[in-house]
Amino acid sequence: MDAIRVLSTLAVKGAFAELAARFQAAGGARVDADFSPTLALLDRLRSGEAADVVILTREGLGEMLAERRVAAASYVDLAKSWVGLAVKAGRRHPDISTEAALRTALLQARAVAYSRIGASGILFAELIVRLGIAHAVNAHAVIIPAGLTAERLVTDEADLAVQQISELKQVAGVEVVGPVPHELQVPAVFSAGRMATTDKMALSEQFLKFLRSPEAISVLREAGLEP
Repeated sequence: MDAIRVLSTLAVKGAFAELAARFQAAGGARVDADFSPTLALLDRLRSGEAADVVILTREGLGEMLAERRVAAASYVDLAKSWVGLAVKAGRRHPDISTEAALRTALLQARAVAYSRIGASGILFAELIVRLGIAHAVNAHAVIIPAGLTAERLVTDEADLAVQQISELKQVAGVEVVGPVPHELQVPAVFSAGRMATTDKMALSEQFLKFLRSPEAISVLREAGLEP
């Protein structure tokens, strides 16, 4: 069976197995995917790594368009995601509904887990500076280079995990508390496109068309992403 290779940001990993299965069942190709933060994927693509389709943050895909690595006509915005907080399953959900409540919750946590290079980690690092609590939070933070921050809840390394809600939902044994107040953040938009050098143009375009279908949108929504 024909296959296409997709390099994708971690944010859509929770939905991807179902998306790939439905695409293949509908007569499409097998989809082989590899997941990493957008910044890591950009480095890999610039180093010459091959792919047929990429799913990145809108900003990351914009860089690939500017460098003519992605075909401009194939560009599509797939979904957006808010940064949120999670706790270990069964633990108390702190109030994070306002700026003041969020500040209190972060200061009272034994440790907060966030990522160093992911879009959510960059936003959170800037947010705690704006809130005036960066020193206090970082003194006990669990900062991971990449991956799923909520895994640090399961191992009891942290009381709170910060990441895209779609990424928090990928970890079993945790509960999403909710989003960081919307007035404190701009949602990340995830976009897709066909690599200009692919030799599987038709299959790649077929997959991109499927990602815009009502069936795919319902899967993305279930995974915590908004069309």
